[in-house]
Amino acid sequence: MANKKPTREEALELFKKYNKSDSLLRHALSVEATMKHFAELFNEEDVDKWSIIGLMHDLDYEMYPNEHCIKVQEILREESYPENYIRAIASHGYEICVDIEPVEKMEKVLYAIDELTGLITAVALLRPSRSILDLEPKSVKKKWKDKAFAAGVDRSIIEKGIEMLGMERDEVIKETILAMRKVASEIDLQGNL
Repeated sequence: MANKKPTREEALELFKKYNKSDSLLRHALSVEATMKHFAELFNEEDVDKWSIIGLMHDLDYEMYPNEHCIKVQEILREESYPENYIRAIASHGYEICVDIEPVEKMEKVLYAIDELTGLITAVALLRPSRSILDLEPKSVKKKWKDKAFAAGVDRSIIEKGIEMLGMERDEVIKETILAMRKVASEIDLQGNL
């Protein structure tokens, strides 16, 4: 597969081999949808590549939390994934658990939106509707300031990623919400609407 692109089906099967948590799968699907959305937004040629990298980014997280972004490189090399996929996936742990700096636009997007999808999910679940379909960026911005809310979400990583992209925070939040709406039912965020 080193010279052949993995399919989404192969990537999903491999993800499920290493991850049994429904919440981690929902997170992977959120990041996958967001990566695909940004690839389309930026008119990237290989939307599927962006999508698969989003889906696979936490492949090693459940089984190897202390080797996150390290073990995934070994696993994907054993599976003959292309090196640029491996590098992109590992780079989302920059200055957290690896020293692989995001340099490609795709890597910068992944770095910025990984934690952001978690914050957006937490805000959506707090709403009476428990839905992302009626969630507006202003609600996320309001909760952004409350450091006690979703305290596990490192807002400084999101900020650094957004800065790398050269985009406005409001725009990245808006586009991430739009992306996640596309998979609302798969990520259990269609609520009672």
